[in-house]
Amino acid sequence: MKYIDEFNDPDLARRLLDEIQATVTRPWALMEVCGGQTHSIIRHGIDQLLPEQVELIHGPGCPVCVTPLEVIDKALEIASRPGVIFCSFGDMLRVPGTGRDLFRVKGEGGDVRVVYSPLDALELARRHPDREVVFFAIGFETTAPANAMAVHQARRLGLSNFSLLVSHVRVPPAVEAIMTAPACRVQGFLAAGHVCSVMGTTEYPELAERFGVPMVVTGFEPLDILEGIRRAVRQLERGEHRVENAYPRAVREEGNPAAVRMIEEVFEVTDRSWRGIGRIPASGWRLRDAFRAYDAEHRFDVTGIRTEEPAECRSGEVLQGLIKPTECAAFGTTCTPRSPLGATMVSSEGACAAYYLYRRMNAPTPQAGRATQEEVAPVA
Repeated sequence: MKYIDEFNDPDLARRLLDEIQATVTRPWALMEVCGGQTHSIIRHGIDQLLPEQVELIHGPGCPVCVTPLEVIDKALEIASRPGVIFCSFGDMLRVPGTGRDLFRVKGEGGDVRVVYSPLDALELARRHPDREVVFFAIGFETTAPANAMAVHQARRLGLSNFSLLVSHVRVPPAVEAIMTAPACRVQGFLAAGHVCSVMGTTEYPELAERFGVPMVVTGFEPLDILEGIRRAVRQLERGEHRVENAYPRAVREEGNPAAVRMIEEVFEVTDRSWRGIGRIPASGWRLRDAFRAYDAEHRFDVTGIRTEEPAECRSGEVLQGLIKPTECAAFGTTCTPRSPLGATMVSSEGACAAYYLYRRMNAPTPQAGRATQEEVAPVA
């Protein structure tokens, strides 16, 4: 409780807001690349408390949201097969595939189970040697070490009935894709603290220098976020563009070397498609050849599935920070948590879900420089 109270102190929050107000002299647009930060911002109304010159843009920081539709359909296909126990974190079960989701598969008789760790799925494989156990391995760098450890342990234990359906993505290539997109308005970043706690900050200085943007590693509590914004605005006002660590209680420059070694042993970098955005080079991980026997995509031969997003869903533009959720005509009408068109409405880290949950139902006032729908172009 001490730390929850400490980083929610309203008097300290007001002081930080006053400092931001005293510092800012012109409009700035900052992007948070973390769905947890987005929910904290909307829940606490941080974006509404900031000076009008400071705009927060929600980026592709929700790992569930960026998992491509074709991977969801592969999960549905595998989970529907007899003899399979399909394991996933709970927020994947409502993510819509083509025509259904994992809840529907479970209702139709598929053995779909919610677990809290890939090691839970590994234990199921040990207890059910006659069943194929598949874990849905999604996420940013944060969840990769545990998924890598599960595969490492499966090989050590000689479990041949365990596999991963992998859709891991990496943040730095996404930042590069955002900055090179035609309609990009981002002038600074709040970097995700949990990602940097694993990988460190060594990949970010080159991006900050190349694109001339400050990058401030930020936590998730209100004071963490306000401090990140304060530092980013201060850099922008001074004409600086460097990496700052505003989350030192969790993040070191080198990250977690043991976790990084485990990732590098099991996974290798690959191109990856991001739902609603497109293919980003070197933006994901896949299992190395030495661990290919644990790759569910190949084990169940679902590599040929191809899909197309519903035209009325604009979640890709939300994920790129080109529009706010309320600027989508489907938001809160044909797209709700009970009948979602896209993952951003059902994920616990999705921007659309945050706006719906905390009753941000009105479209924002258009700002100068905001991209129109005609200007929006998918990230290549």
